[in-house]
Amino acid sequence: MGSFSLIHWIILGLFLLLLFGGNRFSAMMNDVAKGLKSFKQGMSEDDNKPEDKKQLPPQSRAPEQPIDVTPEPRPREDDKTRS
Repeated sequence: MGSFSLIHWIILGLFLLLLFGGNRFSAMMNDVAKGLKSFKQGMSEDDNKPEDKKQLPPQSRAPEQPIDVTPEPRPREDDKTRS
């Protein structure tokens, strides 16, 4: 009941052909085919590329003390005028 029969597909195809026209429809299909070909070519190029990523050398052990990244407080305006 919910599936399309062959006659439904033929009517749908004729409707699309009338809606878009012969040249326009074939041009769209040509563009889709070129896009798929380009996509496949790009995917195969990615698979063939060697890994150019540089790897960091492994760390031998953790540093003795953690690195202090707290900023030093700036002098206030009152301290500058008193000097």
